[in-house]
Amino acid sequence: MRSEVLIRRTLRVPRVEGPGGDGSTVVRQLDAVLTGVGFVASRELLAHLDGLAPGAALDLAVDVVGAVRELVGDDVAHNAYFIDFPRNVPDTWDFWLSCLRETVTAHGAAVPAGVVNLLSLAGYGRYQHSYAELLAAHDELVASLKDRVTVLHLGGTLAEETTRLYTELAGSGTPLHAADLELLAELAAECLDHPMAIPVRENRAVVNAVRLAHGLPLVAVDTVVDVLRVACRASGGDVTLATPTRFRSFRRSERRVLLGALDAVVSANEGKLGDVARHAEVWKRLAAGLHPYEDDRFVRAREVFDVARGDRVVRSIAGRAEFAFRAGRVADAAGILAKAPGMLVRSLDRLLRTATDTGAVLTGFESVVGEVSGRVLCSLREHVANRSGVDSARVFAGRAKRAWVTVDARLPLPVDVIDRVRGIVDTELAARLSGFGPVVVDPAVLTVAVPLSGKAAEDGFAVLPRGSWSVVDGEVLRFFAYWREQARRTDYDLSALLLDDDFRYRGHVSWTNLRDGEVVYSGDLTESANGATEFIDVPLDKVGATRIVPQVNVYAGEGFDTVAESMFGWMVRDRAQKGAPFEARTVRTRSDLRGTGRVALPAVFSRDAAGRWSVLWTHLYLTGSPNFNQVENNRLTTGMLTRAVVERRYLMVSDLLGLLPGPVTTWTPDLVLTEPVTYVGLTRPDGLPEGSRVLDLGTLNQLVPA
Repeated sequence: MRSEVLIRRTLRVPRVEGPGGDGSTVVRQLDAVLTGVGFVASRELLAHLDGLAPGAALDLAVDVVGAVRELVGDDVAHNAYFIDFPRNVPDTWDFWLSCLRETVTAHGAAVPAGVVNLLSLAGYGRYQHSYAELLAAHDELVASLKDRVTVLHLGGTLAEETTRLYTELAGSGTPLHAADLELLAELAAECLDHPMAIPVRENRAVVNAVRLAHGLPLVAVDTVVDVLRVACRASGGDVTLATPTRFRSFRRSERRVLLGALDAVVSANEGKLGDVARHAEVWKRLAAGLHPYEDDRFVRAREVFDVARGDRVVRSIAGRAEFAFRAGRVADAAGILAKAPGMLVRSLDRLLRTATDTGAVLTGFESVVGEVSGRVLCSLREHVANRSGVDSARVFAGRAKRAWVTVDARLPLPVDVIDRVRGIVDTELAARLSGFGPVVVDPAVLTVAVPLSGKAAEDGFAVLPRGSWSVVDGEVLRFFAYWREQARRTDYDLSALLLDDDFRYRGHVSWTNLRDGEVVYSGDLTESANGATEFIDVPLDKVGATRIVPQVNVYAGEGFDTVAESMFGWMVRDRAQKGAPFEARTVRTRSDLRGTGRVALPAVFSRDAAGRWSVLWTHLYLTGSPNFNQVENNRLTTGMLTRAVVERRYLMVSDLLGLLPGPVTTWTPDLVLTEPVTYVGLTRPDGLPEGSRVLDLGTLNQLVPA
């Protein structure tokens, strides 16, 4: 495992076991470089570098600088179309006319009749100056006390940090996002001899696919779908089973492992065959690669494929419950689902809406609540908190973060029913949260949504889960989007939708409207072979809108999931700071864009009645059109979606901490601690006692009880 990967993921720098010496010169140089990109090394890290031989210290410093620059997006040159941005951005029509005039006068082209294609105009959509020329046109950034400072800590050895991160990811009680799943696979190959429990099935399948490749038996496989996930992952497919996988040819040894695992599952519990029909077509395609009828040692495994082909009928619990629902036998449906407690919880709203005796349903739920995972209970608690009324709209977000909006046609649940459900859930969660010991919490983490799934966020720097709120404390907010095409011309458009208190349209900024009052767009770039960056400047004290919704539209070319690189982020600075359009130490967050839709909606910025700004993280994508997506065309859908996500009540870290049996101490920089504590915050502070447990952004999902 490369140390840069560990640094980016954990903000811990692996300890070097190299020759001692005087690394003080390297320390001074590193400190200056880190300051320029908004980072600082902890005292322990500086002392470690200072005691290394210059060569070893320099090698480590190079890894550190490379990792943090990539983390905040400073590893690429962020040029802007208009060299003076945000100053001297022209009026939209004046700019277009100047491009037309340049095409006619300087290049001798004829004035086209009818509609003018902007892409055919000289200079439109392509940088007219180098990155060096852009930097020369801007004053140096003036330092501010509000500039971001992120602390890098000293970790263990490279081997220790590798094992530690593997343990965190594999042992996660919540599903991981795509980037962490790939990282887990890389770590698993180095930690094959590190046994541990892997509670989430998708994560387990990634580890088992690595074990399969190394000729090792699968671990903790107890359903047939577990084996199917492994086969998909081993074929380079989707471990979530949401998209079809083209299965590869498996080696004879791999077939034995997979068929043996299926045989063991069915032998232990024939009822597991009920899970086959849901993925019948996938099983049929897998049969062509596994040849299950050729090996007489795995007779029970053949039954899986018999069910998939329809030669044998086995009804699942979900199927039997659905049959009872359709027959109006709600009590019978509840009894059937009680055999699968997690499924019962996921159907609880429907049961409570349709049952004539909600008390019996709740009693049944209470009897099995101890068998339900903490993640599912947390999801239920958030769900019922939003069921006392009819929502303005229902927003659905799939595993790929693609959102769609529809009318909420459900009847509300009675308040007393909601209170009973919440009481049952809170009692169970409180019992499971009793082992944290003394807890110290950074107030900034209280409004972070509990990370129930890594799929509700993106990989990047200082990225919070969907539903989290955080304060925006500067005078000027600047969005940026960067992308680099892979195989064909790709045109993304950074835009901002401006809404009022009632989420009604007030204006927008995009390539079709370079200015809206003081809100300014940096100019349209239409090709990105060498990368392209677009910016939007928002003076927060001068904008008239109450809600600002940045979005990135795929106008043409590759999507977010196929482009070579794509990222979104924002900077905050004081108006007097000036500086280049992109300044790393003013970056508050940088997130990847890796959804399957054609319109990205990463966040919503809101102003309260007192004029204070805050941001809600959304991490959503709209399907959009195959090409030519524009902010004007999706403003109604975006406005409806924005209202729904802003008005929703999310399960926050403060909700879970409120269930802890003991007191919770608020962290302040001058707080003196003498005994180990559990610290909950966005980042790890200096000065925690030895033996303290830290739950930060990378490990906050450990707050979710098992």
